[in-house]
Amino acid sequence: QVHLVESGGGLVQAGGSLRLSCAASGISFDRYVMAWFRQEPGKEREFLAAITQSGNVPLYADSVKGRFTISRDNANNTVELQMNGLKPEDTAIYFCAADIRVATATRQPDFWGQGTQVTVSS
Repeated sequence: QVHLVESGGGLVQAGGSLRLSCAASGISFDRYVMAWFRQEPGKEREFLAAITQSGNVPLYADSVKGRFTISRDNANNTVELQMNGLKPEDTAIYFCAADIRVATATRQPDFWGQGTQVTVSS
């Protein structure tokens, strides 16, 4: 059974930083593209970042490029999202996701975590 468990969310002031982590189990972690999405109430989930199996190729949405950094640790089956320069509009539930292929990892990944809330106050 696949489990993706996010942690690290919370309340932060605008301009601050948070580091999200996702621990994966039940998959051969180094075979999967890992991704981060977020969802605001009443809106669709938004792709933020993905990282390929080897960790050599990160992909970012324009909305977070230059502020967020994705990384992975294949030895510990974790993927992280470092978020700097946070803005109130970054407030959302943040989800970790996994898929074998890049094309689907950035759109409709097979596996999802339960999400962690990030709130940025102005």
